[in-house]
Amino acid sequence: MLSLRFLGRWAALLAASGLLAYALDHAHFPAALLLGPMVAAIAFGVGGADLFVPKAGFQAAQAMIGCLVAHTVTGEIVATITDDGFLILAVVLVTVLVGGGVGWVLTRLRVLPGTTAAWGSSPGGAAAMVAMSEEYGADPRLVAFMQYVRVVAVVLSASVMARMLTDVSNAAPIPAPVSHSPLSVLVTLAVAACGAGLAKLLRLPAFALTGPMLLGAALHASGLVAMALPMPMLDLAYATIGWYVGLRFRRETLRETVSALPGIAIATLGVIALCGGWAYGLTFLLPIDFLTAYLATSPGGLDSVAIIAVGSKVDVSFVLAVQTLRLFVVLVTGPVLAKWIARGAPAGP
Repeated sequence: MLSLRFLGRWAALLAASGLLAYALDHAHFPAALLLGPMVAAIAFGVGGADLFVPKAGFQAAQAMIGCLVAHTVTGEIVATITDDGFLILAVVLVTVLVGGGVGWVLTRLRVLPGTTAAWGSSPGGAAAMVAMSEEYGADPRLVAFMQYVRVVAVVLSASVMARMLTDVSNAAPIPAPVSHSPLSVLVTLAVAACGAGLAKLLRLPAFALTGPMLLGAALHASGLVAMALPMPMLDLAYATIGWYVGLRFRRETLRETVSALPGIAIATLGVIALCGGWAYGLTFLLPIDFLTAYLATSPGGLDSVAIIAVGSKVDVSFVLAVQTLRLFVVLVTGPVLAKWIARGAPAGP
């Protein structure tokens, strides 16, 4: 039977998560509904609160993130990938290799363990990387810290770049992308359940995430289903991942995170700078402007980059095609890259 003290701690965590999420959203931080609960949960975990999120709840949140990724795969994006597939794949692979190179350096300098450095430096969707990282032996707490330091840095740099190169002061708000009819919501839940179940039978890695993502992408891009992702559903999924990660922090974890901060900050700036240089080179290889190339190669934060792209004078289809394809590539190559980075890593002190 649940004690009043246990329920009181959860009530306090919910209240703190809501306040932080509201403050971060008001300050226009990306993924505020994940960052707020995660920061609140870190404070509770470090403070010794005996709270945890069941693995089943975490897997359900993974399934919702998989559906979110699947929803970004539209017919227009598929057409863009088909028309310029080779060049887009080259753009994606260079960005992924940059992230892998940074992870390799972090490992060799003993800033972080190999698998954690690999997933933390992977230029894919932050929530997806955190969700998958634990399946391959990485510390999701440090992965989350690395990913969201980079997400914030990428969003800030991309926003500054967009404002330098185009006038977004009168940009119209982005319309709601999906309908929220009960039938569409039920279809989305069915895709999540069937995708996760099928992926588990096939023994796919991180089945709760990859199954709904692959099945949903195929059905959504072909127009066979109309997927609906109401904000409360997504908010709960983001918050659940934030709590799952944050509540696992302890005082020793926090000390390790702080000690790794200088290396993580330098690595983050290095990835952004290298991707910016690659974006400049793309303007000589493709008929695109620098801002389009910069947003397309920005290492992380697909949802945030999409918002900036829609509000700027860029080729939105190209940006989303590159960002979406890169996420899929990272999810497929992540385990192999993590093993390569961790192999031969120097022994701890």
